Amino acid sequence: MITAQALAGEWTVARLIADQRTGQPGRFDGIARLTPVAGGLDYAEAGQLTLGTAAPLQARRGYRWQFDADGVAVFFSDGRAFHRFQPGVSGPGTDHLCGADLYRVRYDWGDWPAWQATWQVTGPAKDYVMTSRHVRAGRADAALAVIGGLGQ
Repeated sequence: MITAQALAGEWTVARLIADQRTGQPGRFDGIARLTPVAGGLDYAEAGQLTLGTAAPLQARRGYRWQFDADGVAVFFSDGRAFHRFQPGVSGPGTDHLCGADLYRVRYDWGDWPAWQATWQVTGPAKDYVMTSRHVRAGRADAALAVIGGLGQ
């Protein structure tokens, strides 16, 4: 299992969003900072989000990653449970039901220290796939590795 210490620090993030309902692609480019806290990491992400042909927007999100013997429990910034995963183990995390929308995640650690999370979201109002690739920030090849890893 990959440890909190190995994940701590700054990551370059590229995210592609394929929205089946609107047919409009989305992209997020930014930085994620994973900061050590008691029992885990605070995940804080900031960058630019572009949806379709709209002007880019500044976007932020944050989570608490709590490490335990079974892996990582992810919580929203307000403390609500989100999902679980095992760092270093490629495969599905736990699903998250939000109202009538189902969020399914699959993690890929096969290119560590780069890693990827792909969410498939379906429900009455949602139908999209969102793939986020993380590459250690500060590397000269980080931006190209992120884009190349997402097939762009």
